[in-house]
Amino acid sequence: MKSAAASAPFAPFSGPFAIGTFSASGGTAFPGLVAPDGRVLDLRAALGEPALTTLTLLERWDEELPRLHTLAGDPTRDWRPPSDLAVHAPVEPRQIFQSGANYRQHVIDLAVAHRAPDDSRTVEEARAEVAAVMDKRAAEDLPYVFIGLPTTINGPYDDVVLPAWAQQPDWELELAAVISRPTYRVTVEEALEYVAGYTIANDLTDRASVFRRDMPPIGTDWLRSKNAPGFTPLGPWIVPAASLADPSDLRVTLKLNGETMQDESTKDMIFGVARLVSYISRTARLLPGDLILTGSPAGNGIHWGRLLRDGDVMDGSVTGLGAQRTRCVAEEAR
Repeated sequence: MKSAAASAPFAPFSGPFAIGTFSASGGTAFPGLVAPDGRVLDLRAALGEPALTTLTLLERWDEELPRLHTLAGDPTRDWRPPSDLAVHAPVEPRQIFQSGANYRQHVIDLAVAHRAPDDSRTVEEARAEVAAVMDKRAAEDLPYVFIGLPTTINGPYDDVVLPAWAQQPDWELELAAVISRPTYRVTVEEALEYVAGYTIANDLTDRASVFRRDMPPIGTDWLRSKNAPGFTPLGPWIVPAASLADPSDLRVTLKLNGETMQDESTKDMIFGVARLVSYISRTARLLPGDLILTGSPAGNGIHWGRLLRDGDVMDGSVTGLGAQRTRCVAEEAR
């Protein structure tokens, strides 16, 4: 569902090029090479493959990367202005792996916000106890990862529909890693070799549905709380991994109606990208185009006591990856 947010200005990224998915009016979506000034090169024509998709490009990422660098430096190609094109999510993943409780400050804030009414601890005591748990998890190498549905993927400038049943819809801006080749049981040391690049994801969550009220011992209900259609605005671009000097030192910023709500460095992550890729690959076989969402920093709506509602506009950015803008639309208002 498109919105006025689609007119968001072009946001620069790091490196000589990025990869996106685009369409012209009435046309089919195609993978595009994005220049630093925003111009787009249709890779189907440039590579002579009419059926090329971003996913198939990622399946040959190591082979195609040198060709992409050559194309990015060729001014004689048929570069198109971004104003002529609609921007879609940069990839349609087959699998989405989501890291929870991965930002130290975020976890502490959530734990304090969700304290039971009869909890006798002071705020300071509660924060100290949760901080000790985070330190133990880091020492024992125990990330927390769950699985999301590809149908949650939404464009970086598309409207986000807030379901009528969602009582506490919240934002969670995150750094997302994009896998480049089949990955199974890789070490931490070699894990980043399997990452094609990085993009921006907003992993929306209905806080009221996170915990099962009918059977508390069951625990979290990620299907209900995170997997509504369009609940993961993605993009706008995939920036090659080599274009980012250090994914563990990027600024993650989300503004709600112009007011900064999240503004944190990925330095606050408990488990970095390499540790997450390695950990997930111990159990699951990762595929080209798969997404690994690395968790959300502090500053979510539940912390501020201000959840998403009809008409809200979210502007999200991560250092070197551009920016996305999405407007919230209540389901009953459509």
